[in-house]
Amino acid sequence: MATEEPDGVIDGIRLDVRRLHETWMELLFPRQRGAQHSVLGKWKPSTTGDKVKYNLWAAIGTPLVLVLYPLMLVGLLVRFYSQRFDSLATRIGLGGTVLVMTVIWGALTALVRVYGGYGTPGFVAVLVASVTAVVSSGLAFLFWAKGGRAATILAAYPFGVTALVLPPVVAAFYSETVGAIVFTQSRQIAIVLLNRLFQPIGLRDLLTSTFQLQGIAFVIMWFAIAVPVGWLLGLLVSLANLTRPTDEDEEGGGPNTGGAEATDD
Repeated sequence: MATEEPDGVIDGIRLDVRRLHETWMELLFPRQRGAQHSVLGKWKPSTTGDKVKYNLWAAIGTPLVLVLYPLMLVGLLVRFYSQRFDSLATRIGLGGTVLVMTVIWGALTALVRVYGGYGTPGFVAVLVASVTAVVSSGLAFLFWAKGGRAATILAAYPFGVTALVLPPVVAAFYSETVGAIVFTQSRQIAIVLLNRLFQPIGLRDLLTSTFQLQGIAFVIMWFAIAVPVGWLLGLLVSLANLTRPTDEDEEGGGPNTGGAEATDD
């Protein structure tokens, strides 16, 4: 089977957009994506009713593709860096991943202890942050290695984001210097989320009357942020895989055919 290889940037963009639109069309109609290389060819509507539905679905998909394409580029960037982690994690395994994270964070903890000059509170802050990062990294690896694509999106990416954002928050409880920065910025972010996200859907007053942003609430807040951000990153990578499949994706086959029942010309 012939493959599609873009000759330049413009050709690559055209190919990406076409793949996205063909994937959209395949949600309802069979043999749309990459069908030009198949024996049967691309399915086309033969009746007036099918033509109307086909053209209407194509018109609806055009603006969606224009919105999804920049997100797909972000997914490609996330995939590039996640593949670097995947490659390393595959070679060293769970034990190696935890060991590497322990060495990195342990070295940072030791440096703070010996040269930091922050005293016991600063040392404890970095130590607790280190444990948080190591545990989150280990959980991210487990869900990535043992689960399928759904587990990777639903759990591995959120724990990966947690390993990045939660250590400073945990450290803030043990260091006034870190806390002055983290807690202040967290409150500002919480205000923005309450006003921009929750107020339009009528949840702002309920959240402000039910929860107080202090103590463990900061950890809950950032974990609640890390989870949907991880889901979003996972979905963007899936979109990138759909548009520009890797060798593994191509070997596993293309997307499922849509549910339109129609006959060929």
